[in-house]
Amino acid sequence: MMMDYPEHLLVREAAPPYQDEGPHALWHFSDDDSLGLFEPRASTKSGAPRLVWAVDSRHAPMFWFPRDCLRGCIWPVSTTTEEDRERFFGQSAANRIHVMEADGLRRMRDCRLYAYRLPGETFRPDDVVGGFWVSDQQVEAIERVVVDDLIGRHAAAGIELRITPRIWPLWERVIESTVEFSGSRGLPYRRTLENPGAPGE
Repeated sequence: MMMDYPEHLLVREAAPPYQDEGPHALWHFSDDDSLGLFEPRASTKSGAPRLVWAVDSRHAPMFWFPRDCLRGCIWPVSTTTEEDRERFFGQSAANRIHVMEADGLRRMRDCRLYAYRLPGETFRPDDVVGGFWVSDQQVEAIERVVVDDLIGRHAAAGIELRITPRIWPLWERVIESTVEFSGSRGLPYRRTLENPGAPGE
């Protein structure tokens, strides 16, 4: 684990570190290159506060996908059973696996994203999804980084990327298992309904 990573603040066990992860920072991913000032926005959940969302560096690879690309990310944690480790990771050298549907492959190849680094002073960990951070104040990005070659980026990070015709046969097993996971809109976010308003979505 990165020595400066605040895992003790999260509500779930963090994903394993990846190759060239870099220092802890907060990011907002978008396909829009003109962002800079982020205003708190309402989520689709009735009565939820207006927030600015960010994801930390450890969990940023969950957003190395085109917008609205159906995908799921899984990793083992300390409570994952040996049976589930073998079931999901037994034939892989990776400890993080990302799965996407095949109809998004062309967009994956062509996609260019922009990661906006946000100052962390006003952010606090989300109390539902570990790795996500929220602020109820306006924040201005302090850096913009181009994120492209998303398939190659997965390979360089040591994160296994799987492409499947349909993700549901796998995902139905994931959500009943002891592995930790995160899914895009359209998939259960945890073992309850997804958390709306996630960063970059």
